[in-house]
Amino acid sequence: MRFSMLAAAAILTATPAMADNHVTTEPELTFERVFASPSLNGPSPRAARLSPDGKYLTLLRNRDDALERYDLWGFDIATREWRMLVDSESLGTGRELSEDEKMQRERARVGNLKGIISYQWASDGSGVLVPLDGDLYFAKLDGEVTRLTDTEETELNPALSSKAGYVSFVRDRRLWVGKVGEEAKPITPKEVDTIRWGEAEFVAQEEMGRLTGYWWGPNDQRIAVQRTDESPVGIVTRAAIGATGTKVFDQRYPVAGSNNAIVELFIMDPDGGNRVKVDLGEETDIYIARVDWGPDDFLYVQRQNREQTVMDVLRVDPATGASLVWFTETAAREDYWINLSNNYKFLKDGSLLWWSERDGYGHFYRFDGSDWTQLTSGTSPTTELVGVNEETGEFFYQATHEVLTQQIYRGMLDGSAEPVLLTDTDYTNSAVMDGKGKLLLVSRSKSDQPPQSYLATRSGEQVTWVEENALDEDHPYTPYLLSHVPPEFGTIAAEDGTELHYMMLKPEIEAGKQYPVFYYHYSGPGPQIVDKGWDGALAQAVVDRGYIYFALDNRGTANRGVDFEQPLYRAMGGVEVRDQKTGADFLKTLDFVDPEKIALYGWSYGGYMTLKQLQADPGLYAAGISGAPVTKWELYDTHYTERYMGDPREVPEAYEVASAIPDATRIADPLLLIHGMADDNVVFENSSELISVLQEGNVPFEMMLYPGYTHRVSGENISPHMWNTIFRFLEANGVTPPE
Repeated sequence: MRFSMLAAAAILTATPAMADNHVTTEPELTFERVFASPSLNGPSPRAARLSPDGKYLTLLRNRDDALERYDLWGFDIATREWRMLVDSESLGTGRELSEDEKMQRERARVGNLKGIISYQWASDGSGVLVPLDGDLYFAKLDGEVTRLTDTEETELNPALSSKAGYVSFVRDRRLWVGKVGEEAKPITPKEVDTIRWGEAEFVAQEEMGRLTGYWWGPNDQRIAVQRTDESPVGIVTRAAIGATGTKVFDQRYPVAGSNNAIVELFIMDPDGGNRVKVDLGEETDIYIARVDWGPDDFLYVQRQNREQTVMDVLRVDPATGASLVWFTETAAREDYWINLSNNYKFLKDGSLLWWSERDGYGHFYRFDGSDWTQLTSGTSPTTELVGVNEETGEFFYQATHEVLTQQIYRGMLDGSAEPVLLTDTDYTNSAVMDGKGKLLLVSRSKSDQPPQSYLATRSGEQVTWVEENALDEDHPYTPYLLSHVPPEFGTIAAEDGTELHYMMLKPEIEAGKQYPVFYYHYSGPGPQIVDKGWDGALAQAVVDRGYIYFALDNRGTANRGVDFEQPLYRAMGGVEVRDQKTGADFLKTLDFVDPEKIALYGWSYGGYMTLKQLQADPGLYAAGISGAPVTKWELYDTHYTERYMGDPREVPEAYEVASAIPDATRIADPLLLIHGMADDNVVFENSSELISVLQEGNVPFEMMLYPGYTHRVSGENISPHMWNTIFRFLEANGVTPPE
């Protein structure tokens, strides 16, 4: 379940109303404008990457007149010139995607995007592989585009081989390979429909952050390929209810406590020959978390036990498939789990740069095959590996800074020096690098500056703007600057004394008046909601309506270390409810807050939390909006749910307490339930069971269902509809600003 002003600073500082008050001027910031084109965030590029040689930058840039459509652009760093490399609208066919590709896009959280959503650089820097409307293209930097496939079928998971000699993809549950420019052929056998080659299974895509099921070896000589047998997985009959009809899908969905798919690995030549099976051990009820080729030409497999408390890294002989355990990672506590990451890299000398929470916080270590050296330490967790420069012995990483921002640091691979801060702590930052670790592409934002990006040297010195995104007179958000509200940050103490961080945006407060609160929460493991980055225009639109916007990160959320996350262990729906109640109690002490008008809103895990909070504390909240909620954890998937809750066959009592169904009839406050009727992640059965219980218990509630929409109910028209529905619901139930 995964769901996150240089130019204008003078304007904001010089505007007295911005410091302490909220001034509403025309034009009105409506929900229609929040979700319309052009985006109020300004340019919103995605998938920015530096070429292997560091000479070019490519990214996907959305259009001013269609914020969900992306084209591929290239930037020559030497000449500082931009060029559109692939125009998605003129080149694309507009053909409807296959159901498999639609579902893969949902897993990658890009189901609402159009045009180009991904691409891959050739290792020699000669161009990029671009999937578009089910076919493949190769785009060179001079603008020449070559079509590689032209079929009715969709090419899934396309990739160029390590030396860019071959192109590969999945079609009809088989892996296909061909030399670039030649016709591809299947290299895996055609089997029954429950067997898939080269694809990541559902939970790998949805919960493990692994979207592929095959991996090219060095020098284009061998490929590791996943074979997935879905026959043991239970079938969820999913009715994708659309506006003019219903499609029924028998979806293999491994609910908690049920059988997972059987996953095997094979290694073969590019033509499918010399195939050997990888020895993954006797236990088949495992997860393959990550697969990589090392500099020694051996295959390395991260094998996780079903409980997700032990992970063995296997070293595999590609000629025979024989394996041995290179090292084992275990959970930092007995009552904890292993958080997967992509924060590791094999170095040329055969050692491994590795991220672990073993000391209670996420930090980097170096493993030489026998000994470990810790490279970072402290109570501020590291969160991302950005790049490595082996020539200088440096590595670059992202880490939490004073809880509310992310910063980029440079460290030494031998641990010989203290880390060096490379970014401005007034902003929250992220970064990527070229393959040699010589050039940084930094993206940053703060509460009064939409996202910017710039190129920087390995010392952090800015070379040039990629996207300054200044809030000048031409920026789409500039007309709304006078009513922009800076957030206030603070902390309150949980029941055990733990500091909980909150964010609050206030409308113009008139003395003697009290205001309603729109209390936003996610509350589940993973996302950190409260930080000092740009939050977009949606919260501002809520404040423009006269509401206080409030959010609080409870125990269990990310970037605070193991002990802060651990309270969720086998106890979801407990500590989060109590911590969010602490937030509500705090709000009720403020003289400008109307204590009878605190309304909850959450989506997915946050939707679940709305239900649990209303059940736990009737009368505390004025109303609740529950979007796409999990209502019964036995209906959610194995990898996510069992990581935190354990196996329901072993701890049924934990699931009973965590469920939102048994106490549903305790809900006494106004409830609005929202769900997409084609949701394949939090399947609609979660809401239909809740609906039935509420109806049978004669509990009044309202609902808004969206035919044809999945877990993501979004779009230029549908998003305003949903948000206007939410505020009509609040107004109808008296949760309104003072007159």
